[in-house]
Amino acid sequence: MPKTFTDIPLTRPATPLLDSIHAPADLRRLAPHRLEQLVDELRAYLLFAVGRSGGHFGAGLGVVELTVALHYLFDTPHDRLVWDVGHQCYPHKILTGRREALTSIRQRHGLSGFPKRSESPYDTFGVGHSSTSVSAALGMALGARQGDKDRRTVAVIGDGAMTAGQAFEALSHAAHTRANLLVILNDNTMSIGHNVGGLANYFARIWASKTYIALREGGKKVLSAMPAAWDFVRRTEESMKNMVSPDMLFEAIGFNYIGPIDGHDLDELTATLENMRDLEGPQLLHVYTTKGKGFAPAEADPVGYHALNKIEPKAKVEVAKPAKAKGPKYQDVFGQWLCDMAERDPRVVGITPAMCEGSGMVAFRDRFPDRYHDVAICEQHAVTLGAGLACEGQKPVVAIYSTFLQRGYDQLIHDVALQDLDVTFGLDRAGIVGEDGATHGGVFDLAYLRTVPNMVIAAPSDENECRQLLYTAWLHQGPAAVRYPRGTGPGAIIEDNMTPLPLGKSRVLREGKGPVTILSFGALGEAAREAGEALDATVLDMRWVKPLDRDAILGAATSHTLLVTLEDHQRMGGAGSAVNELLMDEGVVMPVLNLALPDEFVHHGKREALLADHGLDAAGVERQIRDRLQRLDAALPNRA
Repeated sequence: MPKTFTDIPLTRPATPLLDSIHAPADLRRLAPHRLEQLVDELRAYLLFAVGRSGGHFGAGLGVVELTVALHYLFDTPHDRLVWDVGHQCYPHKILTGRREALTSIRQRHGLSGFPKRSESPYDTFGVGHSSTSVSAALGMALGARQGDKDRRTVAVIGDGAMTAGQAFEALSHAAHTRANLLVILNDNTMSIGHNVGGLANYFARIWASKTYIALREGGKKVLSAMPAAWDFVRRTEESMKNMVSPDMLFEAIGFNYIGPIDGHDLDELTATLENMRDLEGPQLLHVYTTKGKGFAPAEADPVGYHALNKIEPKAKVEVAKPAKAKGPKYQDVFGQWLCDMAERDPRVVGITPAMCEGSGMVAFRDRFPDRYHDVAICEQHAVTLGAGLACEGQKPVVAIYSTFLQRGYDQLIHDVALQDLDVTFGLDRAGIVGEDGATHGGVFDLAYLRTVPNMVIAAPSDENECRQLLYTAWLHQGPAAVRYPRGTGPGAIIEDNMTPLPLGKSRVLREGKGPVTILSFGALGEAAREAGEALDATVLDMRWVKPLDRDAILGAATSHTLLVTLEDHQRMGGAGSAVNELLMDEGVVMPVLNLALPDEFVHHGKREALLADHGLDAAGVERQIRDRLQRLDAALPNRA
């Protein structure tokens, strides 16, 4: 087992058995005693590949044995295998014909970091958000039953995904349908606690055995005519299971519960899965695993090693270049602001749906534990919890990724905005997110937020403006959202003091003499400024998407020939659309160029490259404006 970060191999390890596996059918031809060697080689290759490319790390290491066992015992892709959460799927990708391509994962034109239906027939369901596997797998199982197809369906849910309400809704419905569905709860301590011990393993194997199942079902038929006797036997069985199982929750829902068993004991795992494979009705197997298994630092710090940056080989040149100083990430700007506000006002409460580290809330959690609420992967609950706190005069701040707020949209409308409750939303990862791809892209929030009455929406262009707009939104009496991107900003000096900015008012970044005004919304302010310099254009940092700065927009329309809107968001329904609506309402007819993302999903790659691909870097903005000006000149040759 590698002991330190530097022990991760930079050269490809020897994996002769793994190299012979080009599809699960090859795996199924192996003798059982060779599976342990395959597990070792698979884990070694995974360490190497993720070290080369970067990407999600700990969850994949924890499911190596489970992945091998599932593909060994089930006839994939004919049998359906659904992964949840998606970043557990790296070993699955290796075994399903994508071994050598894994070093391209999360890179532009490379493999997706999540299951993706268009990538492989073995990826039966695309997933980036969590807790969807049971619903999807149940749909597949019911579809197979409807089509009279002999097919098994397996959902692997883990890494905290069982905490979300959708998972339990699906479990309840699955029990009602009595569909042939196997749910595997991968418990890696990020979810339900496990009961470890030889007695639990022994009984789990007994309960899953064909002999026990036959006796149980036969006894049920015999004793069905004697209700009192059957009730006694049933209660005895439940009592025995309750002694060695975490709880009877799943049995109460209607699943046949087996476990927990050691998810790294390949013999135990394959024996139990083989027994459960052909059982009828809804089944649940509870396995416990170690996140980061096989890499000591990840086992010790599963959160810190949830993902891994690319490991660069040591430079041969001894003279090191001075590192360029980097400013804080936007999430850290938010985290510092939240702590500063909590120092000032005891009403501040911070809420996160299981993204403490990603949202920059670690310091707040440690300093203000009584005012910190991690609600697990329950975005809907996070939003309504904030609404309830606001009803009692508190000042809740919901830190949530833009893509995840989509899951709480109903609550945003009905529980917060309709009642005009004072909840502030810190929308992290707004815009193009980069390597996480389309599932995590925060490119829809302006469209789904600006149509909601009572909402105000701010879009800062730099780190200091983010701090000040968060403060302004928090002071606003009602629902407010501040959207900011992933990573670092342009490096603005962050002021310690907090000053409220005028609601719905922009600022001038550059006064130009040319015919163009660029209205920049949010994180593309530097691109707007650079393009403005090249074009001698006026550049406005709009700051607010709702309410818009009506006077500034109408003033620019009066004094300039072309208005250009710029945003890191879908063009349809975004800030540019809001400007178009304003001009129409005011009866202003003039050329407007909306620069934003097209009507398509933006897939994974470096953020900078993706912005350039869509003409949203400085060069792209300048090029598109010059093209529009040329077309206007051609259409109106006498234009002043």
